[in-house]
Amino acid sequence: MELIGSTQMATYTRPKTSHFLPAISTTASSYRSHQPALTLNQNSNMPWRTNSYFRSGSAIPSVSALQRENLDLVRAKTMFYPSNRTALSTRYMPEDWFKSNHSNYRESESSRNSAERLRRDTIRMIQDKDQLTRRTQDTTSKNIGERLNDISFWRSELNHEIDNMVTEISALTDVKRRLERALAETEGPLQVSQECLFHREKRMSIDLVHDDVEKDLIKEVEVIKSCQERMRRHLDRAIAQLASNRAAQHELERDLSDKVTAQRIDDRCHHLRNTSDGISYYRGIDRMDPSISLPDSWSKFTDDNILHSQSERAASHKLRDEIEILLNATSNEMWNQFNSVNVSFTNRISEMADTKNNLQTHLAKTLQEIFQTEMLIEALKKAIRDKENPLKVAQTRLEERSRRPNVELCRDNPHHRLVTEVRVIEDTIHKLRERLMEAENTLQTLVKTKVALEHDLSIKANSLFLDQEKCMSMRKSFPSTPRLVGYT
Repeated sequence: MELIGSTQMATYTRPKTSHFLPAISTTASSYRSHQPALTLNQNSNMPWRTNSYFRSGSAIPSVSALQRENLDLVRAKTMFYPSNRTALSTRYMPEDWFKSNHSNYRESESSRNSAERLRRDTIRMIQDKDQLTRRTQDTTSKNIGERLNDISFWRSELNHEIDNMVTEISALTDVKRRLERALAETEGPLQVSQECLFHREKRMSIDLVHDDVEKDLIKEVEVIKSCQERMRRHLDRAIAQLASNRAAQHELERDLSDKVTAQRIDDRCHHLRNTSDGISYYRGIDRMDPSISLPDSWSKFTDDNILHSQSERAASHKLRDEIEILLNATSNEMWNQFNSVNVSFTNRISEMADTKNNLQTHLAKTLQEIFQTEMLIEALKKAIRDKENPLKVAQTRLEERSRRPNVELCRDNPHHRLVTEVRVIEDTIHKLRERLMEAENTLQTLVKTKVALEHDLSIKANSLFLDQEKCMSMRKSFPSTPRLVGYT
């Protein structure tokens, strides 16, 4: 209720919406000082109205100069001398006086009730706000605790994944080293195969053939180079995969470092209390939003990192299996081809040794035949020489008998016999000379055959030396299977 007018003739209006009360000093003065009776309109501007209390604060309201003049004028008109006091008409009736007192009582009681309600409401509001503040703080602490649990969970997941990734990187590094050692081991067999081909190029004449040994050696070189190419491709893949694994590990470790920092900060915030040191005002911090992620994107980021790491680990594990299969396959291929080449070499060496033995046998027979042919030639020459004297005797006889005189020069039986003898001896010498020529031709053929056999024998000996001594001696140092798969 708002009071308008004097305290004796108070007029009440509807309460205003303001929640403030006038100062106690201003209300106390109104109870101590009663103004004389004054009839004013309800809309007059009294300086002690409630609105004036709000505007003036703790200052005591006073009557304006114009109103004081009006009051003095009224007093002058109503003033009587004491001698005439019995004839004076009173300003108020006792009922007005009691009414004014009761009005003051009611106003006082209403003010006290309002103050009491305000006090109870304020105390209740303080208690409610205290409870709300505690509940809000407890909820916030609970949320921070749940956040710490989430961070701890993802930290454990990250640690587990990092451990797995470190193990995978170590395993892939070991396999890569084995692959490098196996690739280095293939250089020896490749060089041996190429040296064998180079040595076999030193074969001469007819032995320079494209035989099974050469075919297998060429195939062995191709097999080793093919194995090396596959090893190099897998080695490049292993190097790239190791880089990917280390990149994934770096992302996990960086995420883990951020999680550790965030957990340390949230743990410090979780243990902050109203009595903790270091708490202070930070004006406007609640209106700032320095966050760059949401809970879903936050968990998705770590989950994506873990999934990426798992996919890289799966690819790394698959690559390790492929390298293991490759090492075993290349080892088997090179060993099979190595054995095939050795079998070809063995067969060729055996075949060449048999050929060499046969050539030596034929050479020995040829030499024997040459010797016998030479003996035959000598016999023929001796036989021709032996026929010279009989021919001379026969021809001498004919020549001597041709000098017989006159009729004594008779074609008698001795003459016929001597002629026949000369002819027989000349025919014999002719046949012996023809046979001598044939024997000499045969001897020349035998000599040529001997030279060809000796040359072929030297060729076979050279080829046998190259295959047996040069090539097979080098091929005794072929790497073992553990070395070909990179274990040693």
